[in-house]
This record gives sequence, C-alpha cells and structure tokens, in this order.
Amino acid sequence: MDQKKAIVLFSGGLDSTTTLYWAKNKYTHLWALTIDYGQRHRLEVDFSQKICQRLEIPQKIFRLDLTQIGGSALTDPQVALPKLQSIEELEEGVPITYVPFRNGIFLAIAAAWGEALGVESVLCGFNVIDSPNYPDTRWPFVQAMEKAIHEGTRAAFGGLTIKIEAPLVNLKKSEIIQTGLTLGADYSYSISCYAGEEIPCQQCAACLLRAQAWQEVGHEDHLLTRLKKEGKIKNK
Repeated sequence: MDQKKAIVLFSGGLDSTTTLYWAKNKYTHLWALTIDYGQRHRLEVDFSQKICQRLEIPQKIFRLDLTQIGGSALTDPQVALPKLQSIEELEEGVPITYVPFRNGIFLAIAAAWGEALGVESVLCGFNVIDSPNYPDTRWPFVQAMEKAIHEGTRAAFGGLTIKIEAPLVNLKKSEIIQTGLTLGADYSYSISCYAGEEIPCQQCAACLLRAQAWQEVGHEDHLLTRLKKEGKIKNK
C-alpha cells in the first residue's frame, strides 16, 4: 500500500460509510471530516463517531450553520419534509431536500484542511444513479470543484495538488452496499433517514431508496438488525 494521505467527507450515511471503508483499504493515513451544518437529521453526526471509533480513524467534526441560508427541508424547520409512500413519488427536478451548494461548501472546507494536512485526495460518496436529482453530486461538478481547488491553493504555484475522488458516482445504491459488504462494511450505525430519528421513518426519499437497495442486495439492513436486537423495533 502506498504511503498516501486522504480525507473522507463522512456524513455517517450509507454512501460515505462505504467510501470510508474503501479509502481505509487504499490509504495509510486517513481522516474523516464530518460537517454538522444544522441539518434536521444531525443524529447522523453522533452515530458517525461510533463508526470512526470502531475503524480507529481520526475524525474532525466541523460545525457550520447553514440554517442561516435555509432553502431546504433539511435546514429550515418551516419547510416540510416530503412524506412518500413509494419511490415512484419522488419529485422531478431538484428536490426540496437539496441544500444550496452544500457539497461545494463541504469540499472547500475539506480542501482547506487537506492543504494544511498535506493530503493527496479528498474522497466523497457522491452518486447519481437511483438517487435524488442533486446538482452537486454529479461528476461534472466534482471536476469543476477539483479545478477550482487547484487554482485556489498552493497547487497553482507548484504545490501539492489535491484530487477529488468520487468512487461511487456511477454505482446504483445496491451496488454501493455490495461494494461495502465486500470490504467488510458494518452499516449498523449508518443513519440515512432525513427525519432525524434512529428508527427509519420509511417515508422520506432516503429511507425508501435505502430500503429498495437492501432488498436488491438480498440482505437485511444492518441498522434494522441492530435495532431489532436492541428491542427498539419488533421483528416481523
């Protein structure tokens, strides 16, 4: 394994958890960067710490108040979170759960910290297949941000270039889970639900997409298995 350094943008969700396991097998020096941005589902931040502790990966929790910007059901309590009965009800176009330029802001923070640490790569779990239509998870966006980071850091004067890696960008959600399982990923503390509770609401887009993916994989969601063992939900 090469002696390389990297930062993983780590929300604690399913995609970033897979990315963390993927990066752990590739990089010898790894940090997790978790952003507490005032999200409705900030419980994911608390549980992300459990995952990092289990993997013995150092984690920085960066607090940033994006509620001041608003414009999203995830950051503005006045904006209702859509409740759905099926994936077919997912709205066309950019959903109300999109947080304006969130991933651009996150990548900028990661690049700044990465420059200070001297890392070669910033990794993110962005993906676009069977996911909501977020403009800031697409490959052209990743490329544009990488170019901006190059022009706005010491790399522009011959310093270390920071690469943005999005290894999951063209994978289906079920393929992302399968990739993680191959790497030995444990998703029992990975939180996806937008409603902000440990027990999935099963009515938000994140819950429905996650449930469909586990069904396609043919395994029970590790989170549900843990919740059943702890008596927090009943076996069906």
